Order: sequence, then structure tokens, then C-alpha cells
Amino acid sequence: MGSADLELQGAIIARLRSYAPLTAMIGQNTFDNPATEANLPYVTYGEADIRRADVTCQRAQEIYVTLHAWSDPNYGTGFAQVKQIADAVSEALHEYPAVLPTNRLISLEHRQTRIIREKDGVTGHGIIEFVAFVEPFE
Repeated sequence: MGSADLELQGAIIARLRSYAPLTAMIGQNTFDNPATEANLPYVTYGEADIRRADVTCQRAQEIYVTLHAWSDPNYGTGFAQVKQIADAVSEALHEYPAVLPTNRLISLEHRQTRIIREKDGVTGHGIIEFVAFVEPFE
């Protein structure tokens, strides 16, 4: 059995890189860790919090995942671009029935999105949070 968190990460990145409404805005700019020269806007895979969630006779995990959306400061100083990107991420993943190699994704749900402005005063930053419930194939 493989890491449920790592399998979920791969499925999420693949989904975002193939979701047309998002790629229309950012192209293939969805990263685990972007190169320093990566052009904005983009989405990054952020933090994960894995919690054991065993139920009767079944091992399981709740995986809380945070994705980050970053706008291009040249787009303007408002939040419009980052809100559109964050919404596309939410729509791409909420209740998405991803197939994992050695685990079963029971559910993937959008929990919340927060939009903030970075310290430069112009870059929008979206913090998009999901929770997944995963169990191993048995």
C-alpha cells in the first residue's frame, strides 16, 4: 500500500493541470514547488495534515490539503484574478472522484477559501482548503 497523501497529491495536481477552466487562466502552472523563475499566476500544492480516522474494522485517513493560488501583480491590484483562480480550483476538486493507485478516495470536499493580499500590496493570494477521506484497498 502506498502513501495515501502522496497518491492524493498526484491526483490533485493531475486534475488541476487538465481542468480546462483553470488551464485557460494559468496554463500548466500547477506546482508542488515552483521554480523561482515561474511566471505568475500559478497554483501550488501546500500543506497537508493527515489524521487517522479508522472506523470499525477499516483503516482510514482524513487528509486536510491546502492549495495556494497566486495572481499576477501585472494583472491589476484587485482580487479578481486570484478569486477566479481559487474558484476554478474549488470547482475542479470538490467531490472529484479521483482514482488512486493503492487507496480508495471516499470523498474530497472543499472546506473554505481565504483571499489575502501579499506584503507587496498587489499580489493576490488564495488559500483553498479541502478534506479528503481515504481508505486502503483491501
